[in-house]
Parts: sequence; C-alpha cells; structure tokens
Amino acid sequence: MAIEIERKFLVKGDDWRASSTGSAALRQGYLSTSAKATVRIRILDDSRAVLTLKGPTDGISRAEFEYEVPLDEGRALLEMSRPNVVEKRRYLVPHGGLTWEVDVFEGAHAGLVMAEVELASADQSVDLPAWAGTEVSHDDRYANASLSRNPGVPALDPDAA
Repeated sequence: MAIEIERKFLVKGDDWRASSTGSAALRQGYLSTSAKATVRIRILDDSRAVLTLKGPTDGISRAEFEYEVPLDEGRALLEMSRPNVVEKRRYLVPHGGLTWEVDVFEGAHAGLVMAEVELASADQSVDLPAWAGTEVSHDDRYANASLSRNPGVPALDPDAA
C-alpha cells in the first residue's frame, strides 16, 4: 500500500523563488471528502489528469493511491467536483536534500502560499528553510480538501509559532 507522509508549512517571503527548478498549474477538484476517504481529481498544466484516493490521516501519514486517467475524463470529473475546486501553481524547490513543493494559490484562495515536503518516515529529520513559517500539518483548515469547501484564506500569521 502506498503511504503519503508529509509536513506542511505556511511560507514567509519569496526567497524560495530563486531556488525553484520548475512549476506546474494545478486545478484539483474534490469529488468526496469524509473521515474515511478523500477522492480528488487533479489536472496538471491542462495536459494530464490524475485521480487520487486518500485514506484517513494518522499523524502526518495516510494511505494514498494515484491513477492517471484520460485528460477528457479528468476534465469531466473536475466539472463534477464544482464548486469544490482549488487552483494553484506548484513550484519545486530543492532544500536540504529534499524537494519542497511550494503552492501559490489562485482564485478563491489567492494570497495563500504553503510548502509541503514528503518524507520517507514520520520521524525523518527535516532541515527547515528560512522561508518555512508556521507548521500547519495538523491544522485541517489548510488541507486542500478543506480549502475546496471554504473560499478565502484561513487567518494565521506565517511568522508565528
């Protein structure tokens, strides 16, 4: 079984941009969100579609299954998920031997910038970049599925903590 282990942080400033190695436009819609499972469709750069199923969160870990689907079917699934859609540009930023994903949100969540890093184990040591602000790994308001249901940016100072 595939397991996703990740930590999430609000981002302070834009010093991370100088280290970015690429980006992609993401539109993702949530077809179902419950305590048992989340079902998401993601369109990347309007060129490929990925269906993702995620299990319940246990700390910073959860089961995750991803399947590429034909783009036209992905677009249809995205339409089915409206209004629960999140739009963002994802930047890849190497730091401390890991690849960080910095998401700059657009649309209803414009102004929100978050970074996440996937880990091999929940207790893996992470060298935090200077631009990593408040950790929000355990704050459900910052889960993309929650954002899809709640327009606007949750209020929390990225420099706090």
